[in-house]
Amino acid sequence: MSARDAAPTLKGAVGRSVAPCSRVDVGEHPVDEEGAAMRWHVESERTIYRDEWVHLQSADVILPNGARLDHRLIRRPDGAFTVVVEDGRVLLLFRHRFITDSWGWEVPGGAIDPGEKPDVAARRETAEETGWRPMGVLRPLVRFAPMAGLASVHHHVFRADAATYLGPPVDFWEADRVAWVPVEEVRRLVAVGDVREGTSLVALLTLLADN
Repeated sequence: MSARDAAPTLKGAVGRSVAPCSRVDVGEHPVDEEGAAMRWHVESERTIYRDEWVHLQSADVILPNGARLDHRLIRRPDGAFTVVVEDGRVLLLFRHRFITDSWGWEVPGGAIDPGEKPDVAARRETAEETGWRPMGVLRPLVRFAPMAGLASVHHHVFRADAATYLGPPVDFWEADRVAWVPVEEVRRLVAVGDVREGTSLVALLTLLADN
C-alpha cells in the first residue's frame, strides 16, 4: 500500500463555519439535538489487513456536511490495567519499548481475552507480568479511549489496595524489573518524563489527582 493510499481522502467539499466554544456546566452532556447532527456516519467498512495482533480497516464515512471520507481504523481487543497501591507505594514495571526505542515505568496490564471481564483481565495480567496478584475488590479508576481518532480500543484501569506475592513473573520478558515505587517518587518520574507510555501516564496522573 502506497503512502497516498494510506492517507485519508475527502470526497466532496468540506467548507463549514464553526461556532465559537460555549461554556458547559459540569455534568452537562455536551451533545444536544443540534450537536447530534455533527455525528459522523459509517456507510461501510472493509478489511485491509488482519492477523492475531491487529485488524486494519477502511471505513467509508459520511461527514456532517455530506462529504465522504475514506478513513483508516484499527480494531484491537480492549485492555485492562491495575494500579496497585500498598503502604504508600505503587507496583510498576520498568521496561523497554522497541517501537519507540524508549525505556520507562508502566503499570501492569494487557489485552482482555474474549468473554473475559475487564477486572478479571486486570488481575490476571498484573499477576502474569509482576508476580504479584492484586487482592480484594478492584475499583474502577479511569476508562478511556487512548487513540479515539484511529483505534476502537478502550482501556479499563482499576485500583487495588493490596497484593500477594506469587513468585517470579510468568511473563518475565515483559520488564527489566518490577518495583514498588513510593507515590511521591511517581510524581517525580512523571515530571521528568520517565513515564512515557500513554495508559500508564493517564493511570498514574489520575492516581496522583486522587491523593
